[in-house]
Amino acid sequence: MTQLSSLRLAVKLHDKTAHNAFEQATDILANDLQVNTTLTRLHLRSDQISHRGGEALAEALKVNNTFTQLDLAGNQISDRGGEALAEALKVNNTFTQLDLASNRIFERGGEALAEALKVNNTLTQLDLAGNQISDRGGEALAEALKVNNTFTQLDLASNRIFERGGEALAEALKVNNTLTQLDLAGNQISERGGEALAEALKVNNTLTQLDLASNRIFERGGEALAEALKVNNTLTQLDLARNRISDRGGEALAEALKVNNTLTQLDLASNRIFERGGEALAEALKVNNTLTQLDLASNRIFERGGEALAEALKVNNTFTQLDLASNRIFERGGEALAEALKVNNTLTQFDLAWNLISDRGGEALAEALKVNNTLTQFDLARNKISDRGREALAEALKVNNTLTQLDLAGNLISIR
Repeated sequence: MTQLSSLRLAVKLHDKTAHNAFEQATDILANDLQVNTTLTRLHLRSDQISHRGGEALAEALKVNNTFTQLDLAGNQISDRGGEALAEALKVNNTFTQLDLASNRIFERGGEALAEALKVNNTLTQLDLAGNQISDRGGEALAEALKVNNTFTQLDLASNRIFERGGEALAEALKVNNTLTQLDLAGNQISERGGEALAEALKVNNTLTQLDLASNRIFERGGEALAEALKVNNTLTQLDLARNRISDRGGEALAEALKVNNTLTQLDLASNRIFERGGEALAEALKVNNTLTQLDLASNRIFERGGEALAEALKVNNTFTQLDLASNRIFERGGEALAEALKVNNTLTQFDLAWNLISDRGGEALAEALKVNNTLTQFDLARNKISDRGREALAEALKVNNTLTQLDLAGNLISIR
């Protein structure tokens, strides 16, 4: 008989009776885990488990010595459940991954888990996204990161962490030497928090992925992070989407890309970057030979920015993914990018949706597809391409042998 190593429970609860029944089932499962010697992974995502269920599972973790992964995301274990699980982490010596996203553990739960991380030496991944742990929880976890030497991934997205919490976590990154991934998206660390994290990146030598999307770091934070990228040699992925870094931040990051040789993915979507910032980033791509993915969606680089990036694509030989959706590049920008696709031999994914490209741009891009032999995914949705452009693209597809996905939804194409 095959031994069970992974268990996933998912119950749709429609009334209080069903809820109580599953609470009882969780209690029974927790009791079984105290003696079970084969189960290593348990998934209880979105099962309306309250603090009582969290406390029962915590008791099981104190004695179970085979369990490595627990997914409790989307439940209601609250701070009491978080505190109980924290106590379990102080004595458990096998657990490596814990997902508590969207559980309302608040400050108290966050502080308790932080205390546990100071003594736990096996946990490597913790997801606390969407828990409203606030600055106090962020500061407590920062203190834990200063002494913990096993932790590699921490998700604190959407937790109402402000400047103070951001600065505390930055200080922790200056001394922590194990964390590789940190997600702070959807908080409000602001410019000060961004500047503090930038200072940390100048000395940290382990972090490879940092997500700061939607944090209101603005121009000053963007410029500070750009300075950090000039000396940091470990970060490979940086997400700065929705931060209003503007042209100044875009230009600063462009200068950083000219000398940085480790960053491979950069997300600058929805940042109020206009022509000037687009042109600066294009110049950087002419000399940068490590960046493979750039997201500039929902900015306003217009035709000039599109033309500049087209020139960069003609000489860049490392870039594979480019997102220029919603940038108002119009026909001229579309035609320029089409010329670039005729000579570029590395780009595989290209998004030009929502750019007001009409038939002229569509026909130019069709001609490019006849000779391009690397592009596999191409998004032209929500432009102004009509039947003439569609026919040109259809002709191109007869000879193109690499494109696997083409999106033309929401154009002006008639049904025949």
